[in-house]
Amino acid sequence: MLKKGNKLYSILFGNCPKCHRESMYQNRNPYHISDTLKMHDRCRHCGTKYKIEPSFFYGSMYVSYAVGIAFAFAAFIISNLFFGSSLIVSFICIVGTLVCFMPVIMRLSRNIWINIFMSYDPNLANKSKT
Repeated sequence: MLKKGNKLYSILFGNCPKCHRESMYQNRNPYHISDTLKMHDRCRHCGTKYKIEPSFFYGSMYVSYAVGIAFAFAAFIISNLFFGSSLIVSFICIVGTLVCFMPVIMRLSRNIWINIFMSYDPNLANKSKT
């Protein structure tokens, strides 16, 4: 289902959007807080520059808002509809979810943002293998 060449693969795993062979992040663990947003400058395999311009990832803040809403909505559905919690408990679950998943939301929004502007190139991926 999730194979290289699929945008969803690059978004979920944080791999290079052009060749899908290397993680864009210096530390693959998003919960290592000091390294959450530290990225390599370029892909070692295909040479893709991740930071296209100095403020490129400011646009990912808009995506982060949408992803945060999706996480909050999922927390509300799970707590209120499945467990029958009150609105106060549901609100606490939403806040807890957003706090706990903040590093994941930040990385996911960056991954979505860069994949809007870059696409997988099978020729580049095959060339980088040699």
